[in-house]
Amino acid sequence: MPLIILTGYPTSGKTHRAKQLQSYLQSRISSLSTTSPSSTLRVHLISDHTLAIPRNVYNLETKSQHERSNHASEKDARATIYAAVKRVLSSKDIVILDGANYIKGWRYQLYCEAKAVRTPHCVVHVGTPVERARGVNDERLSRRTAAAAAGGEADDVGEEDQPYESECWENLVYRYEEPNAMARWDAPLFTVLWEDEMLPCDAIWDALVGSDAEGGKKTVRPNQATVLKAPSSEDYLYELDKSTQAILNKILEWTKDHPGEGGGEVGVGDRSDEELVVELPANPVGLPALQRLRRQFISLNRQNAVPVKRIRESFVGYLNDSFEAA
Repeated sequence: MPLIILTGYPTSGKTHRAKQLQSYLQSRISSLSTTSPSSTLRVHLISDHTLAIPRNVYNLETKSQHERSNHASEKDARATIYAAVKRVLSSKDIVILDGANYIKGWRYQLYCEAKAVRTPHCVVHVGTPVERARGVNDERLSRRTAAAAAGGEADDVGEEDQPYESECWENLVYRYEEPNAMARWDAPLFTVLWEDEMLPCDAIWDALVGSDAEGGKKTVRPNQATVLKAPSSEDYLYELDKSTQAILNKILEWTKDHPGEGGGEVGVGDRSDEELVVELPANPVGLPALQRLRRQFISLNRQNAVPVKRIRESFVGYLNDSFEAA
């Protein structure tokens, strides 16, 4: 069932909001009649804390040169989170993903996963101002320092209330990419402010689950197209080769028109997926690097690992993840 992605600055109050939303959903489901199609929904809260991922994975100052150069520890953490989400995301489950989720390419990947299982999703932006969020982190750092000076640890401080090191916190804020309601992977978008007592829970429920009058349990409808028989191995490899090369051609056309430039967004979609966008890295990327990534993707997916209709979407996600980690 729905995937709810929380996003916001570090120490902006996301975990508090996630717990509020979890409590609301559980209460709402338990109040439904047993004949309601939504009465059997289960709610899962997934976060760094529930998966025992320590905050120091985001602190590059403690990592080796290799880890700093490609954000290896962050990639490992995201892989763990992704596996946890994929494991429980289904027609009978609501998944709340608590975390910064600060990279739009990562949010896009999660959107694709929700779409693959034909379930709706939304993004909840915890819009705490940066200065207030920084103040929360500074207060936690001061409390930790005072406790250490006293020869102990701060009382009753769980992992979710631990501070980030100052440089790590500033780095995460610098790299944060705010959600955009105009982007399909960030829509529908709900914003909750620091001063708000509660999230717009009713609106979130209506957008993702729906009322009993609507039949409950909203699902994402597949594209209305003629259903084709499963492709043969030869057909699949042909489509894999053709689709990935078409995307590379569009990137190469863009780089030809923008010599020496990097960091641009290249639209690579067609009529059926016109919103597909490849986000190039800050450093210009050449044909050898693009061809290498294409060969890697084909090698990983040559055994019909990706449905034909999702090849382009999956390859774009693969490129964006690779460029973001570069």
